[in-house]
Amino acid sequence: MAATPAPPQAPPKPTWAPRRVEPPFPWLRPTIRIRLTLLYGGMFLIAGILLLSIIYLLAAQAISTGNQPPFKIVGATDEIKVASADCPAVNNATGLTLTQFNSAISACIDHQRQVALDDLLSRSLLALLGLAVIAFAFGYAMAGRVLSPLGRITRTARAVAGSDLSRRIELDGPDDELKELADTFDEMLERLQRAFTAQQRFVGNASHELRTPLAINRTLLEVHLSDPNAPVELQQLGKTLLATNERSEQLVEGLLLLARSDNQIVERKPVDLAEVAEQAVDQVHAEAESKGVVIRGEQKPAVVQGNGVLLERIALNLVQNAVRYNVAEGGWVEVTTEVQHGQAVLVVANTGPVVPAYEIDNLFEPFRRLRTERTGSDKGVGLGLSIVRSVARAHGGHIVAQPREGGGLVMRVTLPI
Repeated sequence: MAATPAPPQAPPKPTWAPRRVEPPFPWLRPTIRIRLTLLYGGMFLIAGILLLSIIYLLAAQAISTGNQPPFKIVGATDEIKVASADCPAVNNATGLTLTQFNSAISACIDHQRQVALDDLLSRSLLALLGLAVIAFAFGYAMAGRVLSPLGRITRTARAVAGSDLSRRIELDGPDDELKELADTFDEMLERLQRAFTAQQRFVGNASHELRTPLAINRTLLEVHLSDPNAPVELQQLGKTLLATNERSEQLVEGLLLLARSDNQIVERKPVDLAEVAEQAVDQVHAEAESKGVVIRGEQKPAVVQGNGVLLERIALNLVQNAVRYNVAEGGWVEVTTEVQHGQAVLVVANTGPVVPAYEIDNLFEPFRRLRTERTGSDKGVGLGLSIVRSVARAHGGHIVAQPREGGGLVMRVTLPI
């Protein structure tokens, strides 16, 4: 009797929590919304109490001023004399009738009340202005304190953008939305670091596994080609296979370099673009002479912080493309370096076939060439400009291509100093 197959095991649980565990009383959680509500509500309450107290004191002072008698009796003999500093009309009350005297007293009282109200209004406005300045300053300070974790998250994200995936926020404090955002960001960084580590490990393994058989094939082909007694057909086949093997080696090197240059450069050293461009021109000089292409241009010092090997690859790829994709006669390549507006600039211009503006973006795609989907010639492996753009981005710069009038391209690489 056959044994009953064991039931399939359940898949392993993920090591990271897909969802955050909810607290037993979520309404008691000190969220940012509650904290800001309490903060600004308390500030408004305190400001209202202060303003009410000031207005109360000012109103009491105004009422006290308004209740002062507008006149006083200075004599009580046979004839009553009235004196008033605010009501000059009643100083000579003997010449006034009773109706006129009462009208003058009423007018003085109204005037004194209006003066008290005007004084209350002006002082209240000054008090309101002072409280507004204090409230804005206090609110700005409190908002900065509440939102300071966002600055910490931003600084960490900027450091991560510099390819430092080991950085973590590790935000402490109340369990609010900002802490939840920081913890989620830390979890994302952890997964990204594992992914990039796995990618680097894969690139290293692929580099070894792909280079070894290609090197063995090249050695075997060179040994067979060195045999003088080999038939002509066999020698021709060996040369073809050797060229194909060399192209495969270039393709592997280009793919590995493209994979490595996709990340930001961590270790940076001062590199002069003028020296890099001169070395690239020296390496391509023989090929340019064989094609009748003249290389010219002035290389001014332009020091940047980066990886010298990768920056040399930028100049070499651009100069090689400029020489290979040129006119048959009277062609030239101009290579210049300089500092413009606080940035280092490498410009490679050349004569060549007319390039439509809508084809420019396709030139930077891997394995793409002008008006072709895939590479199909012996000029290269179709990764030159892709590597240039990737290396430039890794150094915080960018590359712009523009067609020249009459044919050719102008490649402009801008890198921060």
